[in-house]
Amino acid sequence: MAEKKTYKVLLAVSLAVFLLLCGALVARNLSAPQDDSEKPADSQQNVSDTPAQQGAALTAGRADSNKPASRNFNVIGAEPSVVFLGAADPCKEDPDTGYKFQLEIRSVGAAVRKVTFSSVGKKGFNDRHYKNPQPLVLIKPVITPQEGQVMTMANTEFNLIGPDATLSLNRMSWKNLGLVEDDKTQSVSMEAFITGPDGTAILKLVKTYSVTKGSFLADCNLTVENLSQDKHTVQFNMNGPVGIQREDARTEDRNIVAAFIDNNDLVPATRDLVLGFPMNLTGKKADIKTTWQQYQDAVRLKDEKQKNIALEKLQLGYNLPDRRKITHFSWAAVSNKYFTSVVRPQPETGAKYCNWLDGSSCVFLNPDNDTKGGNTGDESIGIRLRTKQSAIAAGEKTVYKFQLYFGPKDKQLFTKNEQFKKWGFINIITFSACCCCPIMVIIRPLAFGILTLMEWIYYFIPNYGIAIIILVFIVRLILHPLTRKSQVSMSKMSKLAPKMEEIKKKYADDKAELNKQMMALYKEHGASPFLGMIPMFIQMPIWIALYSAIYASISLRGAPFLPVWITDLSSPDAIVRFPLVVVPLLGWKINSLNLLPILMGVAFYLQQKLTPQQTTSANPQQAAQQKMMMIMMPILFPLMLYSAPSGLNLYIMASTFAGAIEQYIIKKQIQTKEQLESQGLVDVTSKTGGKVKKKKPKPFFKRYV
Repeated sequence: MAEKKTYKVLLAVSLAVFLLLCGALVARNLSAPQDDSEKPADSQQNVSDTPAQQGAALTAGRADSNKPASRNFNVIGAEPSVVFLGAADPCKEDPDTGYKFQLEIRSVGAAVRKVTFSSVGKKGFNDRHYKNPQPLVLIKPVITPQEGQVMTMANTEFNLIGPDATLSLNRMSWKNLGLVEDDKTQSVSMEAFITGPDGTAILKLVKTYSVTKGSFLADCNLTVENLSQDKHTVQFNMNGPVGIQREDARTEDRNIVAAFIDNNDLVPATRDLVLGFPMNLTGKKADIKTTWQQYQDAVRLKDEKQKNIALEKLQLGYNLPDRRKITHFSWAAVSNKYFTSVVRPQPETGAKYCNWLDGSSCVFLNPDNDTKGGNTGDESIGIRLRTKQSAIAAGEKTVYKFQLYFGPKDKQLFTKNEQFKKWGFINIITFSACCCCPIMVIIRPLAFGILTLMEWIYYFIPNYGIAIIILVFIVRLILHPLTRKSQVSMSKMSKLAPKMEEIKKKYADDKAELNKQMMALYKEHGASPFLGMIPMFIQMPIWIALYSAIYASISLRGAPFLPVWITDLSSPDAIVRFPLVVVPLLGWKINSLNLLPILMGVAFYLQQKLTPQQTTSANPQQAAQQKMMMIMMPILFPLMLYSAPSGLNLYIMASTFAGAIEQYIIKKQIQTKEQLESQGLVDVTSKTGGKVKKKKPKPFFKRYV
């Protein structure tokens, strides 16, 4: 009795764990809000700044951007203007021969307002709109009433230490010094002057942006020149990348990843170590609603000491295991599902790390200040950097150099480019596993291995849909010996059910003898109650790694499989589109009829039908459970994966159909073997391993002995 209970418990736990892993993997596909409407970037909204935004400003600079300039210090700029760097027309610019993206630079704040990828050519990126695809916008401003358009590389505060003057530079317009270009690069410079109490210019600020053809990198240099006869000590805050767009309306994969230098080695800080998105103030993963509510509670604390402790947790690297020793910031990235924007303060020549940066923090923005916990789709994230205090002598100048990366999270690019490899950009690629992921230690290298294999297959057969199907057969072929053993064992267990019931009744009062007799029965017939579960345990990390690899691969973004059906392996296979429908109670948002999940349900049903089942005539409860499983499995998985990428569903459907065919063949082999055994043509021993082997006749000299 104990063995049966143990077997049933282990099987139930295995199935529960498997379903939990699968459910956690796809939860974001179904739960994230969908926002198909895009607000104009320049539109004004009647909203108020949230405590979280004020807290982020305090964390980043410990200075209020609305603080008036003391002692009559002021900033002199010019008329507003806009400059475009890089691709002149993203719809026509070919990134294979020209610029990879277009930067829209605004003189207001001297900041990057928008980053748009070129969409022409093999390496171009569009927004994947099924009717009228447009160049993909990666970065655009987040509008807040206090700061206006919160943009990338905008100086939020500029402090003069000593005079205690705090100047806000993100709303004033810098003077455009004009575009400079040659055959390979384009650059633009903008300048502003800070004047003293007597109106004389004491500091000149020049911010220069430059881009290069064929590169996803851009440079931003800020030069501070002392025009006065006195030494001035300055410190400023600057936005890093902010306002990254959601890549997929059904998912929310935006996060922040940072890296730090420790003993000259790069220490990657993933979402488990650095406050990312979504993540709560304790460093544990949480949904956006919980994160936002906890953040608001923190900044509303009346006790300044407790508030500062809570806000300190917004610092990048706060959750590193030994953050007191790892103090040298290297870079930070704001990412969505397929793309990333990185800011890297450039170290001085010969230095291993930047020694003029004082701190870096996350910025959470909730423009509509909704009361639902910040879960309405307009929320955004960003990075804010703070420099150390720097003394600039009379007539001298200091240059602060930043490198920016706007591009895909591409494993090949990050490993082949020597700069990216040295900086450790490969750590920006994060794979979606599940909530219980110490197994990410296994998943990450396994997922990278699968990506490499798919890319190798694609090299010979340039179709990722076919590559996925070939991958299915490779995995099935590798696991076939174990699968066959599992099926044989399950078949034997189903035949042994009556004998097991007899033993349990006979030795019901003697558990020790019961266990002994059960083990003897298993050994005699070469069966094992645990062998049937081994393939499931082995396939769990493989399945999750495959999910992660297919789900996060930039190569599959927009990749077609068939000309009419499955035209984008990174999106659902919408064979019919219709107006958005919200499923009551569940909140699922559906706008298309997807065929792959339905075919997947059929495959699961066939696989369930062909799986050997234990005889249940003497156990009605177990029969009911098996019947329920037969019904639930083909329904549950298609529902969970209905809005998942078609590349993932293609793999699961192909794998399930292949598994059903494999089980059918194995079942036929088992039946053939049993028929031969009944005819005495096979030695029924565990040593033969079930191989068909006719009995050899005795040698002629022994026949008559």
